[in-house]
Amino acid sequence: MKKHLLKKQIYQKELQIKKMHLHRSSSDVCDQLYNTLILEKAILKKELEKLEKNPLLEKIKKVFPKKEKLICDYFKGV
Repeated sequence: MKKHLLKKQIYQKELQIKKMHLHRSSSDVCDQLYNTLILEKAILKKELEKLEKNPLLEKIKKVFPKKEKLICDYFKGV
């Protein structure tokens, strides 16, 4: 059920982003709101990815050293 809710929220963010894209260059406030929406969408997509991961595979990955996470990792597929 949480996956369905996250997908719905992501879709709503995409609609908001499309609407804000038209007004993005009109003011700094619109530009900041647009950037905030992009970040919120990226966070929601990351949460959805976590829910879809295989728990057994994740336990195996914990044995190996972790790769350092970069800010650009959150924007893949945005």
